[in-house]
Amino acid sequence: MVPNRTPRCSLLVVSTNPEPDTDIVDRLLAGVDHLLDLLHDKVLRPIILAGRAIAYGLIIALAAVVFVVVLVIGVIRLLNVYAFSSHEWITYLLIGALSVIFGFFIWRKRRPLTLRK
Repeated sequence: MVPNRTPRCSLLVVSTNPEPDTDIVDRLLAGVDHLLDLLHDKVLRPIILAGRAIAYGLIIALAAVVFVVVLVIGVIRLLNVYAFSSHEWITYLLIGALSVIFGFFIWRKRRPLTLRK
């Protein structure tokens, strides 16, 4: 015996009895609702998730930039006021030297273009 297979979603249901089917509107609306749910799950949800990831990433990047700028300004002010009170050029020399050392460190960690893939 072959099992009776019914389709998952049917928008148009043909009734075999001659009297009019009173649930045809309910079935059509259920089919439309099912299609809209599928559309939301397969198309709109990934777009919404990607948009959230981009938005949160931009907010985190902006907060990181603000944090680094405030940190550098605070270190410069701290060094100008407490460490080298009347010699500001020493502060700028120290910050510049630290930046160059950090840049050299990052430059050494890079990989050649052929190994990046």
